[in-house]
Amino acid sequence: MATIAFILLCHKDPAAIIDQATRLTAAGDYMAIHFDARARAEDYQKIRKALADNPRVTFARKRLKCGWGEWSLVAATLQAVEAAAEAFPRATHFYMVSGDCMAIKSAEYAHDFLDAEEVDYIESADFFNDGWIKTGIKEERLIYRHYLNERTHKWWFYKSLDWQRRLGLARKIPEDLQMCIGSQWWCLRRRTIEAILDFTRERRDVMRFFRTTWIPDETFFQTVVRHLIPEREIRSRTLTFLMFTEYGMPVNFYNDHYDLLLSQDFLFARKISPEAHALKRRLGQLYAATGVRFQVSNEGRNLYKFLTGRGRIGQRFAPRFWETESTLGRDRELMIVICKKWHVAKRLIERIRQNTNLPAVAYLFNEDQADLPDLGGIEANVAKRTRHRRALMRMLFDYFDSDRLVICMDPSAIDLMNDFCSDRAETRLLEMECQFSDAFLIGHAKRVGLASEQTPQEALRRLLPTLRNDIAFEADSIREADFDHHYRLREIDGPEQHAEALMHFLAVPRQTAEDIADLDHLFSD
Repeated sequence: MATIAFILLCHKDPAAIIDQATRLTAAGDYMAIHFDARARAEDYQKIRKALADNPRVTFARKRLKCGWGEWSLVAATLQAVEAAAEAFPRATHFYMVSGDCMAIKSAEYAHDFLDAEEVDYIESADFFNDGWIKTGIKEERLIYRHYLNERTHKWWFYKSLDWQRRLGLARKIPEDLQMCIGSQWWCLRRRTIEAILDFTRERRDVMRFFRTTWIPDETFFQTVVRHLIPEREIRSRTLTFLMFTEYGMPVNFYNDHYDLLLSQDFLFARKISPEAHALKRRLGQLYAATGVRFQVSNEGRNLYKFLTGRGRIGQRFAPRFWETESTLGRDRELMIVICKKWHVAKRLIERIRQNTNLPAVAYLFNEDQADLPDLGGIEANVAKRTRHRRALMRMLFDYFDSDRLVICMDPSAIDLMNDFCSDRAETRLLEMECQFSDAFLIGHAKRVGLASEQTPQEALRRLLPTLRNDIAFEADSIREADFDHHYRLREIDGPEQHAEALMHFLAVPRQTAEDIADLDHLFSD
């Protein structure tokens, strides 16, 4: 059975560290602690004293002064790893954690999870080709020597980098290494840890190289594990759930995130807010629990992106710069069916095709697989279609050899509506107002990745009001735009009102509109 030796790097909050060590070791696991030498000596003594009688806790032999982005973080980790490997011969796995981490599964679940596969868990993507680094310097992290910390000596850090560039002091990466990068929160098997420790003693050239790289905690273990362990025995992922805001800052978890955290496919999470006392208490009790069943849905990141995006949706009223002088054509008519229930809108435009022979395209700005003809590549994907929206529409008018065209749009596409309604062509809108049951909204959440079949009912119940508000917000945005030629087809109305709206929207005779509206199951799910 798996037994974990936790490798804890910390620098503050001795009470929380004592609690964390006591909680994790009470379930039969171990912990090796490195407490930053920059921190207060009395805090370190407090931790040592409180855990002195716990045989499942050990400390790094040497405390190092650690700095973000420096080799000192890797060196401190190696100090704690060596202490754990020596003190705990029965440990089968070594799991890197911080003082801000907490378990989001029980020890029983974690041990079974690690027993299920004989593999290492470490995110390790190709350094040069994966695109893991989004901003800042990239290969310069490796090929130049970094003796100063960018955060504490910013001017000198970049001046040193500039001098090395000017003097041609770029160095070679060790030839036998494939450089990798990834999260520093890994979980490695004992034999992998022992191989790494042997490697650090045998390959002094590699150690010298990494000592002067920048942010080596994202590259050292990730590269060495790939060098030493067959790829089939590596799962390139972290078992610690963490998210970042759009500004690159870690997302903090609070008391109301308990259900969300438990449903993620991870064993730990960071960062738990210091103020989240109830969350800490509940998670602390969870790790020691037995017989707990977890419904893993793993929608956390999609759900966070969706919820934080509410209220930030901007509206772009002006045309794109490349479309300033473009138009669909003064004599053309573009008819846009707006509906949140895509299957309902598709059902309507199929009825329109049958009764009018008007060309119609469903959700071309929402679905990659929209049924579009070959237009020379501009139709390749949603992003490209949206970027060249007016050019695409002109090509569709030409392809169908028609001055009238019907398309479908999701109500969220307010910027597209603004663009087309400001065009010299005549644009008419038909907003289909549907009724939304809880079952439909839950299905919608699953289709867009906000939930899955395993999402707990309680989490779904909490999500429903947000989804309803989101739909209402989109409808209000359309009304506030006050578009000309805006018609509504409401589910609660009868065939006569439906025919009236369709007659004006399509500019067809009354009888044709009635034939289109004569569909009993138009709004059915």
